[in-house]
Amino acid sequence: MNAFIEPGAIVRNPNAPEWGLGQVQSIIGTRITVNFEHAGKVVINGSNVELEIAADGQPSPGG
Repeated sequence: MNAFIEPGAIVRNPNAPEWGLGQVQSIIGTRITVNFEHAGKVVINGSNVELEIAADGQPSPGG
């Protein structure tokens, strides 16, 4: 569902919750560049990782 993500969106990586929230910087093909709170700038292959949109900008419960 990464097709609905656009630059500026606040997301989290469910496979790496310790990274915290991140803001999408750019999307080129399947490469999504995200600046995470605790991991810095990370380039993610959107074909392999399904990012979650954090609509409320808050950490997920228990995460």
